[in-house]
Amino acid sequence: MVINNVIIFILMDTICYEAYKNLYINLTNRCSGDCIFCIRNFANGVNGYDLRLSKESSIDEVIEVLEKQDLSEYDEIVFAGLGEPTLRFEVVLAVTQWLKNRNFKVRLNTNGHVALINPGKNVILELKNVGIDSISVSLNAESEEKYNKLCRPIHKNAYSAVLDFIKGARKAGICVRVTVVNLFKIDVDNCKMIAEKLDSEFHVRALYESKNNEIY
Repeated sequence: MVINNVIIFILMDTICYEAYKNLYINLTNRCSGDCIFCIRNFANGVNGYDLRLSKESSIDEVIEVLEKQDLSEYDEIVFAGLGEPTLRFEVVLAVTQWLKNRNFKVRLNTNGHVALINPGKNVILELKNVGIDSISVSLNAESEEKYNKLCRPIHKNAYSAVLDFIKGARKAGICVRVTVVNLFKIDVDNCKMIAEKLDSEFHVRALYESKNNEIY
């Protein structure tokens, strides 16, 4: 933009970004935890995208951005950014409904605190009703004690709430993937057994340093 021969640079928030043949939706920078390994502690984003937000976008603003994309190019549309998406649960539901009305595959990446964040709501039923295809839940520990040390949740009994959320989602017929970070403090094999007991897929997320020392 140029006003009176002065160039003004307008920095636009990154609401959507591309990676791994998917389109990701960045709804918030807030979180209900403070994991010691979280990328928010080391970098401003991922894959070259700055995910720090100056404000949180409304439902209409998110949909406006999505309407400008050729969504058929992507394998999935994923709620995942530099924060916990279910802190904006109503936006997740509304945007998922909009996407499912257009037959796109939708995944939610979450820390699993959704029931604690949204008390009084049947969060699993609401996600099921709007047609969410799959949920990826960050477990990140094989015990409550270790979880509290690594993930530092703001809610009490967060670890058991994560397990209950996984159980409930699977009971509702939603595909669930349990994930952990490949960190030496985490017993990955034990976490895999927990995922198997919960009838869920299992995935290990890698942490590595890029050449410029940012964690991606």
